[in-house]
Amino acid sequence: MTERQIDGAAPADGTTAYLEGLGERLRADGCVVTTTTWRDRRVVIGSRSDRKVQWFGTKVELFVLATAVPEVDRASLHEFTGWAMDYSKHLRSGGLPGARNAAMILPALVGGRVEQSAREWAAADARTLGTSLVGRPITVEAPTPAAARITMYRGRVAWGGMFTGHVLEKASLYFT
Repeated sequence: MTERQIDGAAPADGTTAYLEGLGERLRADGCVVTTTTWRDRRVVIGSRSDRKVQWFGTKVELFVLATAVPEVDRASLHEFTGWAMDYSKHLRSGGLPGARNAAMILPALVGGRVEQSAREWAAADARTLGTSLVGRPITVEAPTPAAARITMYRGRVAWGGMFTGHVLEKASLYFT
């Protein structure tokens, strides 16, 4: 968990300011940034794909999906994570899932308050969908435009472990 200073003139609502800053950080890193809706809430989506020699030619697609809610609880984080992983499955650029492509999903709920049970659920482990989608749920507590508290699982995973460093580096760039 870390604190992040939000720069610039931000709206009065910390969650709105955080999502605007997240979109800027995603664009600055070369992500394609779009939006959609979940439960009548605007979702910021950032996506990119990378291929590195040390991954033996495998392509990793990274999807960041984030939305603001008044309060983050475990049930809403669980629901949003499932939705984000399903949604990302349909955004994939093609190829043979599992053979030469992997998808890493960072579903994030941003709220003015985050319940401890949601933090614990996010920090406990990564979630896997099928054989080629790994999600790392994130909670962002942003009660004011000035700071945010981020919680996520930062450990290794059994499947997709070779991408752990890359995913954590990107998550740190976008969220911490």
